[in-house]
Amino acid sequence: METELITNADWILTKNEIIKKVKQLLGKLAEEQRKILESIKQQLPAEVLTLSPKISRGENYKGLPYLMLDYPRCFEKENVFAIRTMFWWGNHFSTALQLAGHYKKLYEQPVLSAYGLLKKKNAFYCTSDAPWEHHFEKTNYSPVEECGEPVFKKSILEKKFIKLAKKIPVQNWDDAPVQLLDDFRFFTEIAVNASYQLPSR
Repeated sequence: METELITNADWILTKNEIIKKVKQLLGKLAEEQRKILESIKQQLPAEVLTLSPKISRGENYKGLPYLMLDYPRCFEKENVFAIRTMFWWGNHFSTALQLAGHYKKLYEQPVLSAYGLLKKKNAFYCTSDAPWEHHFEKTNYSPVEECGEPVFKKSILEKKFIKLAKKIPVQNWDDAPVQLLDDFRFFTEIAVNASYQLPSR
């Protein structure tokens, strides 16, 4: 098996082409995200919009390649406000809202108020103490629909950070651009205000 792989360059070339297409997808997504944020910038802390979108690439998250789009991206030592869009080879696309420090305190109530909507939208919330893990195993994320509101509230209030996420199987590649933008819109709406309605696409 190993000999067959190392003597066949086609699979590496195919992988490189897929990574290129994902990077293009994320680049176009970032342009649409910027439009959404521009329309609601008065409702967001100015500092979280200072930096432009950033796409990062890695080869070894749990042994597999990935690409990550961070926008908005405010990563200070204690204070974090970010929406992270990830492609993880062989697993999923995902969108996550991550809040820590004074941003967590600022947006706790809108997040708690959005419990019913998070449940309806099949969202997940992070149950681990590791904010930089992105897999959806039970040790890291739990579906909001599988917990009661008191459990959800307790987790949000007691943890040092908030991390909410949605995922799309890689098999849904064709639908990913539209769904990723919808998920971004969804989490941005929660971050601004649980009842605030963004303009429709």
